[in-house]
Amino acid sequence: MEPVNILENEHLSTLNHSAAHLMAQAVKRLYPEAKFWVGPVIRDGFYYDMDLGDKSLNDEDLAAIEKEMKKIAKDGKRIVRHEISKDEALEMFKDDPYKLDLISNLEDGNISIYSQGEFTDLCRGPHVDTVKQLKNFKLLKHSGAYWKGDSNNKMLQRVYGIAFDTKEELEDYLNFLEEAKKRDHKKIGREMNLFTVSEYAPGMPIMLTDGMILRNELERYWYDVHTRRGYKFIKTPIIMSRELWETSGHWDHYKQNMYTTQVDERTFAIKPMNCPGALLVYNNDLHSYKDLPLRIGELGQVHRHEASGALNGLFRVRTFTQDDAHIFLTPDQIESEVKEVLDLIDEMYGVFGLDYSIELSTRPESDYIGTVDIWDASEQALANACLHAGKEYTVNPGDGAFYGPKLDIHIKDSLGRDWQCGTIQLDMNLPERFGSTYVDSEGKKQTPLMLHRVVYGSIERFMGILIENYAGHFPLWLAPKQIVVIPVHQEKHLDYARKVQEELAKAGLRVSLDDRNEKLGYRIREAQIHKIPYQIVVGDKDRETNTVTIRKSGSKEAINMPLDEAVNKFGKEVEDKCLFVMD
Repeated sequence: MEPVNILENEHLSTLNHSAAHLMAQAVKRLYPEAKFWVGPVIRDGFYYDMDLGDKSLNDEDLAAIEKEMKKIAKDGKRIVRHEISKDEALEMFKDDPYKLDLISNLEDGNISIYSQGEFTDLCRGPHVDTVKQLKNFKLLKHSGAYWKGDSNNKMLQRVYGIAFDTKEELEDYLNFLEEAKKRDHKKIGREMNLFTVSEYAPGMPIMLTDGMILRNELERYWYDVHTRRGYKFIKTPIIMSRELWETSGHWDHYKQNMYTTQVDERTFAIKPMNCPGALLVYNNDLHSYKDLPLRIGELGQVHRHEASGALNGLFRVRTFTQDDAHIFLTPDQIESEVKEVLDLIDEMYGVFGLDYSIELSTRPESDYIGTVDIWDASEQALANACLHAGKEYTVNPGDGAFYGPKLDIHIKDSLGRDWQCGTIQLDMNLPERFGSTYVDSEGKKQTPLMLHRVVYGSIERFMGILIENYAGHFPLWLAPKQIVVIPVHQEKHLDYARKVQEELAKAGLRVSLDDRNEKLGYRIREAQIHKIPYQIVVGDKDRETNTVTIRKSGSKEAINMPLDEAVNKFGKEVEDKCLFVMD
């Protein structure tokens, strides 16, 4: 089963909304003093925030709540909608400060409530007809959540769950969750010793030795592709003055997410984005129309403040490296450059075996710079470029950056999950704000357009996605540990094992020797557990014939081939960046 988006299915949304009320009714029976804040439907089910006094829920409590929910569903009570006045609602919920807060923010007029048996809740609806329809559900997890998301408020208990029409759909989804759990990049990252996070630097991942090998391979590939496609590379400061961010507009539109400091009695900010630095580089020289398009790439480290509760391994962090590029161009180059970037994305994602879809994000309702006319022209240019490149797209209204519309690139992993990584943003505003110019064919100064674009997005996040996509079984070219040589007997076969190791190392392969005094089966299993793509076992026959016996990670099969042939095949697999281990 692929991941489900409850919000995109009207029936499942209604079902899960009703299941949230079912859960609240069960909680109220078990904890009569419970009070409830909100219980919305979300992409992957529902949750409800509740005040249980001094009670903190545990897994055993969730099982008890589920049991009570099943009992209520079996009773089969109808879910009935009523409309009451605002005054009546205030009187009905007078002992619940959370509901009173919700009601006080509603407009005057009738308010809808829903009742099922003894339980009544404030709600817009809609709901299913009867609780009997709510048989197939599962409470998934619990956590703390501040009331209204404000850390100054009380910590409430939040319980997540999901509901489906049939038992089979629920079981399929739970199996999907179990597989996703096995692939959790935080778990695999610990097992493979790729990265860690310290309490001294929350949200700021520390790359360990093997994690740096993986990261360096990603960066090396990025540089290779971009060099071949005519990009120039820069490095801009991490800390720059407040005046720069005021010029760019970030100070007014993004200040709450920026870290600031004082230097020589001036306010400086740690950069949350790389684009202002790229504009400083562009303005460092005079430019002619003949210089454009000018493609400037930077693997730039940025810092953005994220709430501590939102931090999640490599997926949600406070510092990360964007594989940024800023392309300065003329209006008549928009289509060809966007098509070129899409072709580059095709190449790079194809190496990882990732398919993608495109979403055109348009002008936000209020928080944007520039005129509506500029935005309309920008959006149309991106749409035309997409269509002429043979790429379909969907529209995501109002989700553009504050300085321009964008094409968001969504990749799909091996579990069918959707990840937004790449983006192409057309900017008709920032070059003008920075006074950037070029001289056109008639000798007149013009303002260039600028494309902001990333492919990986965040290198750290992309690493996390790859870890889960491959479940840690990386293609040979990416694997931190590529090959381990295992002699059958330490004394008899060690010299030949060292020879094999040396030949592989000469070919540039990352190879180790496991000559521990452990049983052969144990050493092979250890290599499999650590997800080393190949294990080379050498014994009497291999030594005598100058061959090697090769096992693939995750396979019990083994093949035998001449040593020189194995070296060549491994080398070609790395050179060609093959997706899977060789047959």
